[in-house]
Amino acid sequence: MSARITPYAIAVPATALATLQKKLSLASLPGETSQSEEWEYGAPRNDIKRLVEHWQTKFDWRHAESELNKLPQFTTNISVEGHESLQIHFVHKKSSSPKSIPLLFCHGWPGSFVEVAKILPLLSAGDDEPSFHVVAPSLPNFGFSQRTSKIGFGIRQHAEVCHKLMIELGYSKYVTQGGDLGFFVTRAMGELYPESILGSHLNFIVTKPPSPISSPLLILQYLTGWLTSHEKDGLKRTQEYNDSGSGYRHIQQSRPHTIGFALADSPVALLAWIYEKLHDWTDNYSWTDDEVLTWVSIYLFSSAGPESSVRIYHDLMNPKADINMGILLKYNKVSLGISYFPRDVVVLPSSWGRTLGPVVFEKRHAEGGHFAAHEKPELLVQDIKAFVQKLNISATLTGK
Repeated sequence: MSARITPYAIAVPATALATLQKKLSLASLPGETSQSEEWEYGAPRNDIKRLVEHWQTKFDWRHAESELNKLPQFTTNISVEGHESLQIHFVHKKSSSPKSIPLLFCHGWPGSFVEVAKILPLLSAGDDEPSFHVVAPSLPNFGFSQRTSKIGFGIRQHAEVCHKLMIELGYSKYVTQGGDLGFFVTRAMGELYPESILGSHLNFIVTKPPSPISSPLLILQYLTGWLTSHEKDGLKRTQEYNDSGSGYRHIQQSRPHTIGFALADSPVALLAWIYEKLHDWTDNYSWTDDEVLTWVSIYLFSSAGPESSVRIYHDLMNPKADINMGILLKYNKVSLGISYFPRDVVVLPSSWGRTLGPVVFEKRHAEGGHFAAHEKPELLVQDIKAFVQKLNISATLTGK
């Protein structure tokens, strides 16, 4: 292991826990109305009230912290072109099998490195090939990685951080896995570092809309209804998200600092902002109060502060980030594995996903949502392993 890599354990200061308790005790909830419990208006008042009370009286952060610290965590400094060197926090679990394949797991918002927890033992188990050496970084401005300070820290820079981390760990060739923002980061890695990416598995797909000029067959397929029932349901789900569930994205993309004041100052605002997504983006997943509060607390106690994570939505579209987002939605030569989960926020037809590159594995599931690694860990791992089995990766790594 490089001397630059340091073991890490989460240790939130007692003063931060005391401040949280004081803020929760002073919290004001919205007044009750006939709409207070209607999900179409947002997070229900009684749910948030219950979670706030649980946070105050029952939730044990020290226990949650101890459980998180069972994950093998480290930090290292990564230099970023045009920006400052950043301390990056990451989980790194090596498999006992000498044939294991390096895999980068990239989270999104409002997720974090914690999403890798359930799949980590399944991926790294050495007695069930293929197995993996798993690396799951906290993206800059997330979790326990450092905050950025310059304008234009976009997807190119996130891709640079992730790639340099893999090189620092001795993995010159590796597989990527991404959902949500991880889709964009790993797509950028395939564009910028194609010689290192052996394959990319995605559980969230975004493409350019079909065009009469560039993809007339997809237009014809759509207009004639030549889609499976699952694909039609997926497009309906996507439209619902665009119509009534994507307001947060426009706020974070256009004016991230404004919502940032609420997220930085109010634990209750942070809770409601994230809890709505945990509920809406999953497939009837039975979140426990402790699970929800652990996810939210990682944001609250993050090194960069909870407001920092939303800036990536603005920088996605910032020309100073020096990457054309359209490029990430075009075909490239990196081999793809694609998993579709029906209650994700965007669920496109399979033929649209195939416009991104050579798809060697594809699976449309009957259950599951946006946080596949947490909701359906066994299904996601099965897909990743099936995808890798389609590739001649072991020969590539051994030089045979």
